[in-house]
Order: sequence, then C-alpha cells, then structure tokens
Amino acid sequence: MGVLALRVGAFGVACQPSSSVAGSSLPLLSRPQLAEALRVRAVELFEEGASNAEIARAAGVCAESVRRWRRVWKEGGVSALRRRAATGRPPKLDDAQVEAIQAALARGARAHGFEADLWTLERVGAVVEQVLSLSSCRRGGDCS
Repeated sequence: MGVLALRVGAFGVACQPSSSVAGSSLPLLSRPQLAEALRVRAVELFEEGASNAEIARAAGVCAESVRRWRRVWKEGGVSALRRRAATGRPPKLDDAQVEAIQAALARGARAHGFEADLWTLERVGAVVEQVLSLSSCRRGGDCS
C-alpha cells in the first residue's frame, strides 16, 4: 500500500496518493486531523439539513458513524466532535530528541561504525543511547 497524503479538498475532505498532490497548495493533514475535518464537515451538512445517508456517501463513511456523530453533536455541540489530546503515558522523548535520533539513523549504520549498512534493533538501541547519552538497563546500566 502506498503512502497517502491527506488533504482538505474543495468540497470537504479528500485522500489522495502523495504523488498526485506534489506541488499542491492544499494543507497536508494527518489521519486524526482528517477524521476531525470529516466530523466538522458533517456538522455543516447537519445544519444544512442533509440526511445521514447523504452525509455518509459524501464523507465516504458508514451511516452508523454519521448517526453517532449527529448524536454526539446534539449532546455536546461541535466541540464534542473535535479531537482530544491523547491519553496515556506521556512520551519519554521530546520533539528535539526524536528529530536528533531520526537524523542520526538517516545517516545510515555505516556512519556509526557498523560494517554493513543494515539496521538491527541492537544497532538502533546503540545509536539512540549515543545520541541521547543514555545508558541501557538491558546492558546492565544503572536504571535508577
């Protein structure tokens, strides 16, 4: 399956292969942003009097999803259909650390002294430790 670029189109929301949107001025959306945009567009159509079936066809979702969106919208307004912050454990790495790791890995395994340009879990772990100046609990480091 190819990588998809999710973009807001003129009518509502569209999902297009990334190669067909190269150079487009439309904003790139993540999957959660796309889902939210669909729900918000559905609210606009609710207010215009569109039926659940019409909205489902236009949005490319099942009618049950539209019924659920309509119920949530009636109970809590459009804000009830907006994305919420992810719950669960907070990330251990900040954005700068993730970017530093991605940049280091993008240079390839050989750039980090490995014989072959092949990534293994062990090698990735070693590079992460090096980039973040960490010691590994798995290797007997002090984890306290």
